[in-house]
Amino acid sequence: MLTASAFRPRKKNSHKADFQLRAPSFLQWLRGRNCMLSDKGGCDGRIEAAHVDYAGGKGMALKVADRFCVPMCSAHHAAQHSWGWQTFEANFKINALEASKAYWQAWPGRRAWESFHG
Repeated sequence: MLTASAFRPRKKNSHKADFQLRAPSFLQWLRGRNCMLSDKGGCDGRIEAAHVDYAGGKGMALKVADRFCVPMCSAHHAAQHSWGWQTFEANFKINALEASKAYWQAWPGRRAWESFHG
């Protein structure tokens, strides 16, 4: 039998974390790049920002920070979700975490974002 607490809504996550982890202008900039796997072929669809989940900071109802994203076409992004990062990276011989760091460093708005968000 369930207790009364099972029917209460859970506490929402703090929006403070969202403010420190979100970089919508970086995601928009990423969507303007080519798919990171365009040299491997098989690209199809629009470009999406794929979060590299194993970068850390992910939890219940929380995405990893936007700084750990890479640009992928919808076909490759769907394949990544189907296979998981480990299989996906092995199949395409890539390191998405290192790629996400390189994209973050290349983003023209990074310094302004970091000085504002700390």
